[in-house]
Amino acid sequence: MPSKKASGIKRDKFGPEYIVEVYDPALGMEGFLVIDNTALGPGKGGIRMTPDVTAEEIFRLARTMTWKNALAGIPFGGAKAGIVWPPRRTRDRRDGSDVPFNSDGRIRPPALLRNAKRAGSALSDALKKKFIQSFARRISVFTPRKYIAGPDVNTGEREMKWFVEATGNWRSATGKPANVCIETFGRGTARLKAGEPRPASWRGGKCGIPHEFGSTGFGVVESTEVAAELALPSFRSRNLGGWAGIPLENATVAIHGFGNVGTFTYEFLRAKGAKVVALADKSGAVFSKNGFDRKTIAEAIARKKSLTAVFPKSKISEKKFWGLPVDILIPASVTDVINDSNKNSICAKIIVEAGNIPMSEKIEKELFRKGILIIPDFVANAGGVISSYAEYRGYNPKKMFDLVSRKIREATRLVLEQSIKEKRNPRDVAMEIAGKKVEERMKRI
Repeated sequence: MPSKKASGIKRDKFGPEYIVEVYDPALGMEGFLVIDNTALGPGKGGIRMTPDVTAEEIFRLARTMTWKNALAGIPFGGAKAGIVWPPRRTRDRRDGSDVPFNSDGRIRPPALLRNAKRAGSALSDALKKKFIQSFARRISVFTPRKYIAGPDVNTGEREMKWFVEATGNWRSATGKPANVCIETFGRGTARLKAGEPRPASWRGGKCGIPHEFGSTGFGVVESTEVAAELALPSFRSRNLGGWAGIPLENATVAIHGFGNVGTFTYEFLRAKGAKVVALADKSGAVFSKNGFDRKTIAEAIARKKSLTAVFPKSKISEKKFWGLPVDILIPASVTDVINDSNKNSICAKIIVEAGNIPMSEKIEKELFRKGILIIPDFVANAGGVISSYAEYRGYNPKKMFDLVSRKIREATRLVLEQSIKEKRNPRDVAMEIAGKKVEERMKRI
């Protein structure tokens, strides 16, 4: 019998193959792993750490990974994992102090400091490491044959290093620090610990490729450039009178979300000459019709300052942000950030989904009918998982970026050309292509 937490998950011919819920009573660690489909290879997907993560959310993301990996043409299946963080009920064991709770067992604001990121920082890194490694040990039976972990919301290269330390298998996660390496020779392996100098006998091998290199944001921009080129009159003439393709150079762009994906998307767009006129993070949104000072943005990223603190005179409301008449809108933040409250305000020509599931399929179809060209998340943001495959194969960063560019451009062009030709929603086209790839493989197993 499925638990109440997993009862909303829809089973179909594709999966999910495994729904795993784990709990460590000593720590209060609660986590989820959904392995959706492994027909093309081991399930690949990141571990997110958020306060309200659920099995249902993890399933939606795991299914997206199934389509993403199939469309990208890499031998991975779809999976995803999540850990409730900050925990519902725990104790900071460094000093023995209790964390205050609501009656429902959740840590209450202001103990949460009113957002998950700051609350996670308030709790000790030592505790976070214990959570990651407890989770890793409890799902290690699946790694790496059925599941390979990676970074996601509130996890990065540091957490992936902790994960592989717990599983004892270098291949159980990607997105590791560049100095976490494994030397291969003959049938054996020799591992190096993070930061350990390579000995004179080092013969070369495989090293981590952290997502902090910006592979996802790089892929988003590659996909955006193809979409801009293909935004021809044949697409929008149905509703809005038609318009020519948009040169990415000098195209106006708004980015919602300024974490790893959003910041690298900004930097790679600037390098191609696009004009990013609006940005938004957890502190709010800012707008500048001439774009933002590059040095100030770089300083904000380096020092992790909020956008509204750096550009206080440029602050605008969230409502105004979504209604900006930009050429390209890039949601790079959280699930369902485009919703019933703001969907009617959107007037961008192209939406590139850098974040996972930034809107429901229903809203996506409504915007498509309005004549907005939408690049689905599992097409646009596949750079991270392509980078993961490159790390898994032992590629260097240059070869990784070349692979991301080629595969993202091929997938985007394939989907959009068919969408424009058949006048169909790009998501429907992309899912059809990916679904056929998975089904064909399933028949041969």
